[in-house]
Amino acid sequence: MENQPLLNQIVLRFPAEFQEHRDDLSAILLTPDNNLWLGSDETSTLERLSLVEERTFANHYSFKVAEFIDLPESSDQEIDIEGLYYADNYIWLVGSHSWKRKRPKEDKTDIKNLQRLATLDSQANRYLLARIPLIDGQLYRSCQHPDNSEQQLSAAKLETTKKGNLLIDALQKDPHLGLFVASAVPSKDNGFDIEGLAVYQNRIFVGLRGPVLRGWAIILELEIEESKPELLKLKQIGEAGQLYKKHFVYLKGLGVRDLCFDGEDMLILAGPTMDLDGPVKVFRLENVLALADNVLSKPEPVLDLPYGDGEDHAEGITLFDSIAQEHSLLVVYDSPAKQTRLEGENGVKADVFKL
Repeated sequence: MENQPLLNQIVLRFPAEFQEHRDDLSAILLTPDNNLWLGSDETSTLERLSLVEERTFANHYSFKVAEFIDLPESSDQEIDIEGLYYADNYIWLVGSHSWKRKRPKEDKTDIKNLQRLATLDSQANRYLLARIPLIDGQLYRSCQHPDNSEQQLSAAKLETTKKGNLLIDALQKDPHLGLFVASAVPSKDNGFDIEGLAVYQNRIFVGLRGPVLRGWAIILELEIEESKPELLKLKQIGEAGQLYKKHFVYLKGLGVRDLCFDGEDMLILAGPTMDLDGPVKVFRLENVLALADNVLSKPEPVLDLPYGDGEDHAEGITLFDSIAQEHSLLVVYDSPAKQTRLEGENGVKADVFKL
């Protein structure tokens, strides 16, 4: 694999009230109408930008997820959106499903910081896997299918439970993941942490940043069906009637940071699972729709991405062919480098790489 040259950069422009969140973008999606959708790991909203001129997206509009999905907690509590995907007139979103450990702060004493390091927390809104109807750039709680007047589209979420949701319940006794889920290992400590989403019809793939097991990352495959109005449940798809399939992928010790279909192949954005700087790569997992359950796969690396010292952490990918006019991938970064990636008071640069 050779480093691929940067094709170009685009600028994402936000209004003053969203300025702080240009530093914590965690998911990105280009929809067929060429709108750009983004998620932040610090909010409970979805952001839409439109192409206003060559290589510039602006005209920001923010959608409160709580207006379309009944959240288990107040909308003031973050969802920690880590994946977005579009399929069949729905935008899908997924939260991290993770626990977190408080980090030390420079203005705190050592005693206070040690207390912070011992403090674990998980918020119910993080356990969100949901779909919202998306028609002509607008979100709806319920609406008519644009091509079939007899079909109704409706927003829905995977049913929540005391432990999080039906997926977390199903994983409690899993031989590979159960220990991490049941013992509440924080995400940045190689704990359970969803950071990627891809959807093909009713097949949902979620990538795990952690845990990484002896260098092997995991992608979960789910199938869903409606159980009650605005609620989804998992279908039995795995061996022995399990509610999920596991796909083990060797990403050179890295965890999944995002997923994206490229035809029937899957592009995997991979980066460190722990809270550190390190290699960031894109891998290609071929013919993923035909992948058997519980197999070990070694996808091919196709792209090296830049990373910085405490900055420029690649977090989201989406195909960018329709804008770039060639086969390409748009990459958005968390903690963007202040000197080279922030532009003006409200802009941030994202990279376009040729595939």
